[in-house]
Amino acid sequence: MEKLIGLIRLLWPEVTADFEYSLRQVLVREELPKKQLVLKEGQVAHKMYFIEKGCVRGYYLKEGQEVNSWFMKEGDFVISIVSFYTKLPSEEIIETLEESLLWAISRQNLERLYLQYPAFNLVGRLLTEKYYVLSEQRTQSLRKKTADERYRNLLAAFPDISNRVPLKYIASYLGISPETLSRLRAKKW
Repeated sequence: MEKLIGLIRLLWPEVTADFEYSLRQVLVREELPKKQLVLKEGQVAHKMYFIEKGCVRGYYLKEGQEVNSWFMKEGDFVISIVSFYTKLPSEEIIETLEESLLWAISRQNLERLYLQYPAFNLVGRLLTEKYYVLSEQRTQSLRKKTADERYRNLLAAFPDISNRVPLKYIASYLGISPETLSRLRAKKW
């Protein structure tokens, strides 16, 4: 939990002891094994998670095939954005790729903290901006960049990804075949 509190303090240096106490009261520690579904397709996402330890992926099914949308690791937040904010069933599936330690907060408790501590809304806005930018960068990358460029960008953002994420998931995320990914990995830059 200290990593999460530290991150919040970086974004909002004026964190009060009262806020920190209130946050600690509503966070729930979840230790999950590898390959654990955090959110299933068709469920409504009622929680947001902070990853203290581990790696998590988001994916959806298209014609029976898994299509990977994102990977998150220590220090990141995990959420099915559309389901969490619309309160509609999720098309996205969230799964741990490693044994993971997550801190969960319910939508209800998050909204209560926003109301009780209006300055905390700044943290929510800054995190929303960060993840929206990442989403836009991914969309633009898929449209504009070559497979080689996409792979290099992924390695720059997540250097040890190939040690933590199966290659078939990485290939899916990059929008390429596993064979193409193997050729890219064999290249010397």
